[in-house]
Amino acid sequence: MFTIRPFNRADTDAVIALWQACGLTRVWNDPLADIKCKMKVQPELFIIGEMSDSVIASAMFGYDGHRGWLYYFAVSPEYQNQGYGHRLLAHGEEALKSRGCPKINIQIRADHTAVKTFYDTSGFRQDDVMSMGKRLDDPSE
Repeated sequence: MFTIRPFNRADTDAVIALWQACGLTRVWNDPLADIKCKMKVQPELFIIGEMSDSVIASAMFGYDGHRGWLYYFAVSPEYQNQGYGHRLLAHGEEALKSRGCPKINIQIRADHTAVKTFYDTSGFRQDDVMSMGKRLDDPSE
C-alpha cells in the first residue's frame, strides 16, 4: 500500500539514495545540507511516499507567500509510471492550496528532459521566463 507522510530524520539515507537513483544530486549541492535546511523551514512540506515501509518517493514543497515551489521530486525508477508521482504531487499541491498558494513553480535541469512529460501531464506549462541564480554561500567550504 502506498502511503504519503512527512519526512522524518530516519528517512535521510533512503531519501538521499532515492535522489541519487533518480539523478537529482550534483556535486555542488550537498543533499544532507539541503535536508537540514528544509527541516528549518516548513518541514511539514517535505513529504515522502512509501511502499511496504520503504521510501519510494519524495518531494520538498515550499511557499514564500507569493509562489509555491517544488524541489527534489523523485519516484524510484522501479515505481515510475504507476501513478505514485501524481498522487504525491496532488498531496503537495493540496497542502500549498490550503496555505493560499496561487501557483507552483518548478525548475527542471536542461539535461533532465525525461521528466518534462510527467510535468506536462500534470498540468505544468513552460513559462516564458529565464531562470537565473547567484550563490550566496562559499561553494569551496
